[in-house]
Amino acid sequence: MAISFSAALGRRHLLVATLAASLLAGCATRPGGRPVAPGAPKVNRVAVLVPMSGGDAVVGQALGNAARLALFDSKSTAFELSLFDTAEAGAAVAASRAIAGGNDLILGPLLSEDVRQVTPIAQRARVPVIAFSNDASAAAPGTHILGFTPNQAIERVVAQAASSGARRFAALVPTSTYGQRSAQAFAVAVQRAGGQVVGIETYARSEDARGAARRLGSRPYDAVLVADSPRSAALAAPAIRSGARILGTELWASGNPGSTARLRGSWYAAPTQGRWSQFVQRYRARYSSAAPPRIASLGYDSVLLAVRASRNWPVGRRFPVGAIADREGFAGVDGIFRFRSDNVAQRAFEVRSVTATGSTLVSPAPTSFP
Repeated sequence: MAISFSAALGRRHLLVATLAASLLAGCATRPGGRPVAPGAPKVNRVAVLVPMSGGDAVVGQALGNAARLALFDSKSTAFELSLFDTAEAGAAVAASRAIAGGNDLILGPLLSEDVRQVTPIAQRARVPVIAFSNDASAAAPGTHILGFTPNQAIERVVAQAASSGARRFAALVPTSTYGQRSAQAFAVAVQRAGGQVVGIETYARSEDARGAARRLGSRPYDAVLVADSPRSAALAAPAIRSGARILGTELWASGNPGSTARLRGSWYAAPTQGRWSQFVQRYRARYSSAAPPRIASLGYDSVLLAVRASRNWPVGRRFPVGAIADREGFAGVDGIFRFRSDNVAQRAFEVRSVTATGSTLVSPAPTSFP
């Protein structure tokens, strides 16, 4: 099942506009050999692949809504946007339907296993993919990873701690894929910052985080990274050595770590907060709903990227893949970003300090890439 909309957006601006809707029907043939609807508007097509049903429907629907909101916030009708449900018959089927429908760019899917299913299908059709996954290992030729990978947030917060005098670092990480990647990123980040790793302890469940902190024992660490949710950090906090700076990842941008007194003064790296707050206000007003999950911003920002690229995308031609690799980067809800040579998004994170009522800025995110 697909749902269609249309619009576009100027470079590095969030504009307000009206929504132009159109529906797909029937089949014909366009330049490049893929079918299109007879009598459809003469515009290019972009597909959004997200789970709109099943266990991940809340996240998928929020990503779809955010993509639609980006269209509503624009005035151009440079391309038509269609939503495909990856949970209905699988991501591979959704991708095949999107390509058969003449879509020349795929935004999504969400899950890394779905990205791996979609990639070969998109590669054969020469359709680029900008996935919402945070699994850097799912990147491939033609497939780009837009999600928040833990390594960049960890590198940013470790560097900030090192610049403030921390030299000996410890870490608490869950025995999950995210935890494993975080541990690897942590070791690299500490080395780059000129510090020393004095211990890394793992745990299987959030309830075991305190025990992992106790196992650090009397090792003399200046800062300790908790590469997990604020809840896990709160459970570990009583066993963390007094005087040590607690560090968090981008996961701390959601939740309320300041409700735990020991976490106040902790630092974490995350996308810029100001634009996110504005996005939430517009999202809630548009959809009369609660605040969306933090990942929803990826749906919005991916459409901003597509709209910027559409200026050099003649109707009926393939999507200009070179536009994705623009070294200047793109700006959106989550600040500036660009894709590295490995097709993983490079982001500019800020560092924030946890307070009783939220957080305060410690170090702003860069406003441009070197």
